[in-house]
Amino acid sequence: VQLQASGGGLVQAGGSLRLTCAASGLTLGNYGMGWFRQAPGKEREFVAGISWSGGSTGYADSVKGRFTISRDNAKNTTYLQMNSLKPEDTAAYYCAADKTGWGSTMSRYDYWGQGTQVTVSS
Repeated sequence: VQLQASGGGLVQAGGSLRLTCAASGLTLGNYGMGWFRQAPGKEREFVAGISWSGGSTGYADSVKGRFTISRDNAKNTTYLQMNSLKPEDTAAYYCAADKTGWGSTMSRYDYWGQGTQVTVSS
């Protein structure tokens, strides 16, 4: 089982990036998905989550209205569209799969990707 996160990079404040999480070795449509991030010296934190069907989503207050999580089960892929990026969004971003749904607690997730770095310059 592998979750491959990609799409990170360096962007100016106000810019946009789309992160992609591609799964292999599991059927992503059977899992809720989450995106988390970890800035240097800080704990990993929940960013966004989506149910297996895409019918339910949730966001951290810090990204609500700027980030959008989505999924394409036919492509075994989940996305995180990030708009109006701020320097405080700088972090390594991780995707995770949860067989029971989605939530903001890290321990509920069964599989994790390796992370993709997002750096937002001011």
